[in-house]
Amino acid sequence: MNIQLSDHFTYKKLLRFTFPAIIMLIFTSIYGVVDGFFVSNFVGKTPFTAVNFITPFLMILGSLGFMFGTGGGALISKTLGEGKPEHANRLFSLIVYTSIICGIILAVFGQLLLAPLAEALGAQGVLLADSITYGRIILLAIPAFILQYEFQCLFATGGKPAIGLYVTIAAGLTNIFLDAVFVAFFHWGLVGAAAATAISQFVGGFIPLVYFALPNTSLLRLGGTQFDKSSLAKACINGSSELTNNISMSVVNMLYNSQLLKYAGEDGIAAYGVLMYVSLIFQAVFLGYSVGTAPIVGYHYGGQNKVELKGLLRKSLRLIVIFAVFMLAASYTLARPLSYIFTGYDQGLLLLTLRAFSIFSLSFLFSGFGIFGSSFFTALNNGLVSAAISFLRTFVFQITAVLIFPLFWKVDGIWASVVAAEILAALVTAAFLKTQQKKYGY
Repeated sequence: MNIQLSDHFTYKKLLRFTFPAIIMLIFTSIYGVVDGFFVSNFVGKTPFTAVNFITPFLMILGSLGFMFGTGGGALISKTLGEGKPEHANRLFSLIVYTSIICGIILAVFGQLLLAPLAEALGAQGVLLADSITYGRIILLAIPAFILQYEFQCLFATGGKPAIGLYVTIAAGLTNIFLDAVFVAFFHWGLVGAAAATAISQFVGGFIPLVYFALPNTSLLRLGGTQFDKSSLAKACINGSSELTNNISMSVVNMLYNSQLLKYAGEDGIAAYGVLMYVSLIFQAVFLGYSVGTAPIVGYHYGGQNKVELKGLLRKSLRLIVIFAVFMLAASYTLARPLSYIFTGYDQGLLLLTLRAFSIFSLSFLFSGFGIFGSSFFTALNNGLVSAAISFLRTFVFQITAVLIFPLFWKVDGIWASVVAAEILAALVTAAFLKTQQKKYGY
């Protein structure tokens, strides 16, 4: 059954349409975890710590793709809903070309900032050297990384979420295979792990570029465009929440690493790395669902179909509750085996990771509401509210908590700060949904 953005969405149809985006982002998270697995088990604890230490900085640069993908996708789907397919394609092309140029610029500046930033965050000796080694190689693929994130959103906008899933699987399998060859077989260490990730990002970024440049059956195709400062600014403002969220999360992660280095040493960063891997996979369900529903919301908003908007919101909130309960149960069930995969070789590190899991897992019960709420307002082309939710959730609530809680509860306070921030973000999201209800008619 071919599902169109203009359809009436039941629970079944909503899940079928968003399923590829959910699986796509889960798979993206899983193959991001692969580096950690191979580095931890085949290279060592300090290189594993280095990967987790420098990754937040790399994610800041790559997050530009989410801004263009979600913000541009919202504008494009709204334009499609207004019955202007040619204009939608010009916007699509403008956004893709702009993101490529930005990616090249960020790759150059990233190389210049990498070493000073790592030192400023407290890395020294082997940890500093390993962080720089891994980061410099990944930076070469930043333009492709940005495109990969961007197209994850735009495949759904083009009505072809399944193709986005296939591309992600291809990139993921490339990373897994090359990690096994470069790290486990050739023993190239961090260089091999970074090269495997960089090559997989090229696969994930440039296959969609070729697909949209050639004749295809999606709603979108790369072609001629003209510079439209107003539309580009609107796309960036729409997607600013996702950019804010990703940058804030990366800044928060760097702050967490700094705090953990202070309170628990390198073992604390390694344990936090395991939590982040699991969190990426679990939150990919919420993020994938939000990415999948965004073009539907944008389309019906453009078509002024308030009845469908109201149904989409209510169904989505109920599904988020179900996902949240499942995530909490799964995290407690899988805590020991997942921790053992990454830290089983070190009993002290394993115990620290299990303790962290017992507190941190509570955050999964609340995190989906902030993620979905931000995406929902992005799809409604309300970048201001969307950015406010993201900024408060990550930058304000988490930073405040991670600076204050450890003063009272030491390392446990660091794990608990995420839980507190997600609870507050859920409350803020509920408040915005209530106050904006009359304006949008949902």
